[in-house]
Amino acid sequence: MASTSLFQSPHLFLKPQNPNPPTKPHFPTTTIKCSSSSSSSPPPQPLVPKPPSPPPPSHHPHHNIRDEARRHNTTHNHHFSAHYVPFNADPSSAAAADSESYSLDEIVYRSNSGGLLDVQHDMAALKNYDGKYWRDLFDSRVGKTTWPYGSGVWSKKEWVLPEIDSDDIVSAFEGNSNLFWAERYGKQFLGMNDLWVKHCGISHTGSFKDLGMTVLVSQVNRLRKMNRPVVGVGCASTGDTSAALSAYCAAAGIPSIVFLPANRISLAQLVQPIANGAFVLSIDTDFDGCMQLIREVTSELPIYLANSLNSLRLEGQKTAAIEILQQFDWEVPDWVIVPGGNLGNIYAFYKGFHMCKELGLVDRIPRLVCAQAANANPLYLHYKSGWDQEFKPVKANTTFASAIQIGDPVSIDRAVYALKNSNGIVEEATEEELMDAMAQADSTGMFICPHTGVALTALIKLRKNGIIGVNDRTVVVSTAHGLKFTQSKIEYHSNDIKDLACRFANPPVQVRADFGSVMDVLKTYLLSKAPKN
Repeated sequence: MASTSLFQSPHLFLKPQNPNPPTKPHFPTTTIKCSSSSSSSPPPQPLVPKPPSPPPPSHHPHHNIRDEARRHNTTHNHHFSAHYVPFNADPSSAAAADSESYSLDEIVYRSNSGGLLDVQHDMAALKNYDGKYWRDLFDSRVGKTTWPYGSGVWSKKEWVLPEIDSDDIVSAFEGNSNLFWAERYGKQFLGMNDLWVKHCGISHTGSFKDLGMTVLVSQVNRLRKMNRPVVGVGCASTGDTSAALSAYCAAAGIPSIVFLPANRISLAQLVQPIANGAFVLSIDTDFDGCMQLIREVTSELPIYLANSLNSLRLEGQKTAAIEILQQFDWEVPDWVIVPGGNLGNIYAFYKGFHMCKELGLVDRIPRLVCAQAANANPLYLHYKSGWDQEFKPVKANTTFASAIQIGDPVSIDRAVYALKNSNGIVEEATEEELMDAMAQADSTGMFICPHTGVALTALIKLRKNGIIGVNDRTVVVSTAHGLKFTQSKIEYHSNDIKDLACRFANPPVQVRADFGSVMDVLKTYLLSKAPKN
């Protein structure tokens, strides 16, 4: 692992209004009306289609996109809402909702019993609009610069934070990442025709964490404007979370505090929060130790917790699942494979797919696979036990997939729920397997991170066992950009990793600076690449 000498050893809802959706999808900025009343809203009125909304006035030459959004600020007539409930609470249970729920404007991370929370949307209100309406609405926003809908996250704003004012949103127009057809890799190494890689690492800070952090920091921005006791935002991180947090906080002028495990993340990951002005603490422990400390600190100081214990981030991350469906023209893939460490992301993907099914955009969800490094595999061990035994954390050992080097994942209950409800599978990858898979993928034109190597290893094993078929449409989620992990690639291609054969290493050839020597080397190389008769 690369290191540096710098670092050693009451519910919120809108007043009910007639939904009356326009025939052309268009949602301007929400004006929020809050109430602490626990009384329920009247049932929605029948929908009466309206004529299409008139086009907005042309762009004013002295206004930016946020100014334009303010100019066209009107009140939504949809009365969508969301609030926190204990995770896995039955949405149909009025007793459960009445007994414990929280406004998203409350600073709360755990239920009364100490369990996880979940963001629950008013599905009845969302169901007033059919699947075609939502598909058309989301499709109409792709590729636009209209604030905030140019973001792949905020283009689904009604399903993320429906009540936030667009002026409070902090966005880098994240999302809308490439869905790459891995044609050569699929055919050459797996005999597959329909393999895709969702490059979530092609994002503002180089990882999928941007999807969740735009939501969390936007809500913090709102809370600070409401004079809530929030001075800064803090996280424990294995690298990518801290990069996303520091960037979005810097954009909003909000202090960020980062707890990093000393000497356990890549140099590229380390420099990002430093460059973005975060207050960085390098702590002589692993991620699980950092996580314990940040939880204790945020309970005592006015620091808002940004780890995935906070369910707001998952609302942004779930949009990657919706985006995959959108990129396939709303056709559902057979499999989606996600690397797993703290395990919030596998649940986020499940939640995104499930919302699309429940709201009629698609008629099924894909099977999910969670892929773990063998050196940090508590979910895999739990899965192999048949889910029957009580979950046991493990001591995570060093892995090149450093962002998932987590032995006591916060979102274990969420992950198990997602996998059980998607007929899911858990696989693992040794260090040699994940590095070889990364090198093979890179040799076909990709440039992936070690965590994607973990996911590809899971795919290789499932193909070999005949579980994933040759024609199954399969999506591998790439969670970070390969440029964050150049040191591991250098070590691999230099055959400089102890106990690894580095079978696909491609080191540079040393040659004298004369024409004859260069010609000899090139002739040998070209002969080795010539087509065989």
